[in-house]
Amino acid sequence: MADHPVFSMAFSKIYPMYVQKAEKKGRSKEEVDEVLRWVTGYSQDQLESQVARDIDCRGFIEQAPLNPDRELIKGVVCGVRVEEVEDPLMRELRYLDKVVDELARGKKMEKILRTP
Repeated sequence: MADHPVFSMAFSKIYPMYVQKAEKKGRSKEEVDEVLRWVTGYSQDQLESQVARDIDCRGFIEQAPLNPDRELIKGVVCGVRVEEVEDPLMRELRYLDKVVDELARGKKMEKILRTP
C-alpha cells in the first residue's frame, strides 16, 4: 500500500473523534482510553503524552509497545475486514477503529478486551 494520508495525520486530530463517537453513544472518554491503552500497550500517562505531542499516526503506532492480544481482533470496520488488511501500519490503525466502534456500539468491555 502506498503511504496513506492517514499515516501522517496527527493522532491528536483522530483521538477527539474517537471520544466523540463513544460519548454520542453513552460511553466515556475513560473507556476510550482503556481500549486504546489495551491495543497499544501505552500507560495512561504515555497515551496523554502522545496526544499532547501531536505525534502522527505512524509514530503513535511505531512507538507503542503493542499488546500481542490485539491480533485477536477480528471483524469488519469501515467495510474492511481488519484481519485481512495487508499493510501492517494500516492494520494497527484499523484495530483502533474496531475497538472504538465496538465500544460505541455498546459491546461489553470484557468482550472488547479480548483474551486468548
